[in-house]
Amino acid sequence: MLKSLIVIFAGLLSILYILNPGAGIFELIPDNIPIIGNLDEATAVVILLSCFRYFNIDIGNLFKNKKNLV
Repeated sequence: MLKSLIVIFAGLLSILYILNPGAGIFELIPDNIPIIGNLDEATAVVILLSCFRYFNIDIGNLFKNKKNLV
């Protein structure tokens, strides 16, 4: 139960960081630094995907082509 709450909290924090409601005012690594500027956003995406995987939510199947068997 506690582990699930921690995973949910980490997922919510990563969503909040990705949405960036402060319009770039608060950033762990400034985006204007070449190459490493977007590593903090990439890390937030990895954390979010890990949270989805923890709860067995496979978002990889969202974009697969499904055949209609009519």
